[in-house]
Amino acid sequence: MKGIIFDFNGTLYWDSQLHYDAWREFSKIIRGYEFTDTEMRDKMFGHTNEDIIEYAIGKKPSKEMVEKYAQEKESLYRKRCLLNPETFKLAPGAVEFLDYLKENNIPRTIATMSEWDNVEFYIKEFQLERWFDLDKIVYSDGTIAGKPAPDIFLIAADKIKLKPSECVVIEDALAGIKSAESAGIGKIIAIASLEPVEFYKQFSCVEKIIKNFYEFDRTIFDVKTKVTL
Repeated sequence: MKGIIFDFNGTLYWDSQLHYDAWREFSKIIRGYEFTDTEMRDKMFGHTNEDIIEYAIGKKPSKEMVEKYAQEKESLYRKRCLLNPETFKLAPGAVEFLDYLKENNIPRTIATMSEWDNVEFYIKEFQLERWFDLDKIVYSDGTIAGKPAPDIFLIAADKIKLKPSECVVIEDALAGIKSAESAGIGKIIAIASLEPVEFYKQFSCVEKIIKNFYEFDRTIFDVKTKVTL
């Protein structure tokens, strides 16, 4: 493999429970009762805010409704991040792994269905410019189909000038795994940040399951290949 594409939420930053709590609260506002665990797994993670709201209300939402609910939910989510300093940090082993990628000039980027306000928040709080070219980060800008569509990973691979088959993708969400598979990604690695390891064993496309970035097999990369971005 020549490069790597990271999902962000639940992968580089283990914030899934914060999103669970925020979306469950907003589910009560939108439809009067909470999303179930299954709904959160299948319909929330990896999807755009518009997709989630459409699912919740059972019809296409207006642009105004999407903006209103999304802004309120994400504002609440970011406040929860800052109120949990003990967990507001990159995943175990992530800093060391990102340093390794940078030192070996391995092409890398992030492909997240988070919208810009959250991405900007992550860039600032986690100093992501240490490891990533910010203009290569792919996020939900209103034009990219949400996961499990393959679009976001196809765009990300193109951003780092590699074929999808030359890239590794790290994912934690069902929709993201399906998206990477549809995009023809070379190797898909699941990180069990919230779901148990057993959950990912049902997916034949998953090459390996890790519990943190210390477990990532770095020999997967051709470190002799130097790609100029």
